[in-house]
Amino acid sequence: MAVPLPFSKSELRLLRALLRHKVRFMVVGLSAATLQGAPVVTQDVDLWFEKLGEDSISRALMEVGAGYVPPSAHNPPMLAGAGAELFDIVIRMDGLGAFAEELTSCVEIPIGRYKLKVLALHRILARKMAANRPKDILTIPVLRDALAAIETCPQRAKRR
Repeated sequence: MAVPLPFSKSELRLLRALLRHKVRFMVVGLSAATLQGAPVVTQDVDLWFEKLGEDSISRALMEVGAGYVPPSAHNPPMLAGAGAELFDIVIRMDGLGAFAEELTSCVEIPIGRYKLKVLALHRILARKMAANRPKDILTIPVLRDALAAIETCPQRAKRR
């Protein structure tokens, strides 16, 4: 049984536009863990892009009425506009390898005819352990349990 995607129609349009324009990105953080079946809750979806500011990102965002807001002295880079409210841009992932290295072990979640790249659960766990923030420490046991459950369930393990 497929896990239902936690995205609205406009959010799916934005993700599909990024995929259609061949933007290299992945979903990371607790939203990525949720997409793989971990019983965690988060308020946003973190996107990690290989290269911010590429023309392909701008074209995809314009197609759906959204835009890229570059970082300023007081604000990180952001997405704004239609369907972008849920998404945050992640600019670094402490405890992990380079983007290209992490992309090779991503899980692919189907969204229509496209495949959404999602950071693998064991890499999310590594990131949370490296970050060592109080909120991350609280999620580590839950992520460990979810990873153990996924690894012992043959159907879920096949998706990896």
